[in-house]
Amino acid sequence: MPAVFLKDRSLLFVSGAEAQSFLQNLITTDITALGADEARPGALLTPQGKILFDFMIWRDGEGYMIETDAGQRDGLLKRLTMYKLRAAVTLTPSTEEGVTVSWGEDAEDSQGAWGSQGARDSRFAKAGVTLTRRAGRHGYGAEALYDALRISHGIVTSGSDFALQDAFPHDVLMDFNGGLSFRKGCYVGQEVVSRMQHRGTARRRVVTVSAATDLPGTGTEITAAGKPVGTLGSVDGGNGLAIVRIDRAGAAMAAGTPLLAGDTPVSLVLPAWSGLVFPASVDEASA
Repeated sequence: MPAVFLKDRSLLFVSGAEAQSFLQNLITTDITALGADEARPGALLTPQGKILFDFMIWRDGEGYMIETDAGQRDGLLKRLTMYKLRAAVTLTPSTEEGVTVSWGEDAEDSQGAWGSQGARDSRFAKAGVTLTRRAGRHGYGAEALYDALRISHGIVTSGSDFALQDAFPHDVLMDFNGGLSFRKGCYVGQEVVSRMQHRGTARRRVVTVSAATDLPGTGTEITAAGKPVGTLGSVDGGNGLAIVRIDRAGAAMAAGTPLLAGDTPVSLVLPAWSGLVFPASVDEASA
């Protein structure tokens, strides 16, 4: 299987005596539970609990490597610097741009050589796929191969699948993929996401979308009987991702009401690794 270089990813190294406590008190990920060769998703939230920045994080020597979209890196660095104050923490933008992802045999073969430079992505591990991430260019596979892989397994990315400051961690399944902790202490936005968890009020969720023909473009509205259900995200031919109201989608499916992306009939499936099911009605979802 291929090794794909993602050119639009950037890296930020967080080190220092207080790096662990600094991050633990800010981001959604429980980094004390982070395995030595594991990369987990994470986010820095707004006080209202929405995703301000999203990223992957893994241990790198005595510090932590944060991988994020190149367009987010400087903003994330500025925000972390604002929170740092006098903490014994050093924030260092990496001079190495881009990240290589490998899966299948390539991921297995790379583990011995990567050491602290690469780690297994916990999101794909939940879906039964071994995928590793490594800083820099180490492969030449087409990015479309990686997009097709993550679409097929219900793994979203900001920009293509959701807008920053518009989605809660639950919307993008961070409560299931290792990126959201309900056991550690407070962090920015924690009170809101904890309340959503304990009240069971999360209604927007990631689904995989399929059609008998090519799907329309990203941003196309998904409807049932003319009413909005969600919005199409990443697309790969007849397959795609969307974040939808699962109560509305479930009620439509139970009633036999067609779901449409624009004018294209579609089927929606919740990722199997999430363990979620569509409620049969809006009332059931609110119970």
